[in-house]
Order: sequence, then C-alpha cells, then structure tokens
Amino acid sequence: MRLDDEARARRREFLRVALAVPAAALIGAAPLVSAQPKARPTPACGVPGGMTEAQTEGPFFRPSSPLRASLLEPGMGGTRIAVEGAVLGADCRPIPRALIDVWQADDRGRYDNSGYRLRGHQFTDDAGRYRLESIVPGVYPGRTRHFHVKVQAPGQSVLTTQLYFPGVPENQRDFIFDPDLVMTVRDGGDGKVARFDFVLNVRS
Repeated sequence: MRLDDEARARRREFLRVALAVPAAALIGAAPLVSAQPKARPTPACGVPGGMTEAQTEGPFFRPSSPLRASLLEPGMGGTRIAVEGAVLGADCRPIPRALIDVWQADDRGRYDNSGYRLRGHQFTDDAGRYRLESIVPGVYPGRTRHFHVKVQAPGQSVLTTQLYFPGVPENQRDFIFDPDLVMTVRDGGDGKVARFDFVLNVRS
C-alpha cells in the first residue's frame, strides 16, 4: 500500500469511529427514554377523568339490603375493619345523602346468598361522609380481597364498583383488579382502618 493510500485509509477509519460513537450513544439512550413508565394520576375530584371507575357487579348482589353502617354480627370471625371516606362530585363538592350499598364475602371467601349477612346500605351525612364497619373479606379462587359497592347520588345514576386492598399477592392474578380502586389501609386499635373517596360524575 502506498503512503497516501494508507493515510486515506486511516482517515476513513477515524471518521467511521468518530461518527459511530454519537450514533451508539443515541441508540443506547433511546430505550432509557421510552422505557420510563407514564404514571397514571390517582383518581381525584378536580382532575380531568378523575371519576371513580366502574366495575362489574358480579353474581352475588342482592337488592333490598338492610339499612346499617355496621355489618358486624355476634360471633363473626375475621379481622375487623372500618372503611371511611366521602362521596364527592367532580367539582370536589361533597354529596349529602348519597346511597352506599356494600356486599362482601366472609373471612373464608363465602357469600351469604340466602340472607343479608355482610350486606347493608347507608347514606352519607351532610358533609358527604360515610363510615362502614365490617371485616376484611377473604379470598376465593380467581379473586383477590375486595368489597362490592354501589354508590348513587340523589336522583343520579348508580355507580357499581369494587374496592381493593394494597399489597395483596392475589391482586396480580385477579383479572378484574384495578389499582385505581385500591384503598389506603392502616392498622387501627382493634383491626384495620381504610379510606376511599368516591368521585361521581353528577349531572345537573
């Protein structure tokens, strides 16, 4: 190879390497940008699309549940839980006298389909607040722990949904589970205390 040919070859190699380095850097950086998950906002009043998600009613709903804020009965097993929160409009205003109807499985994952054990309804107070006393529902094949709930503002359509517990392994295997419907749960004096605010699309 002549000297000038060798010089040209070295220049070509230098340019090839110099041009390849930025390209490799860009290629390597691209997955870091695209792999970042886009976080979904927590459903909340005042946020576009922040209304509470609807979910299936399931096969175990029974109408005409008794009016009561406590589903606890003598001799009932399971961990006690108090679920509290508020029913709000999309404008963050509380909704008084909203209906909240709850039904659930017992601590062994069984529903009472002949009576009204662990079934009941109540109405929010003047500040749109509710409080339910019950037990932590058990799991059964195919489902994770959950409460079934119907919520209805006066004169409005009914929202049917479900509430879930954080950190339950069955959440990942439950095809109905929705992370937007997970309650905040903490230890209380004699059991658990949970919170969830329902946000309804109330029409004037």
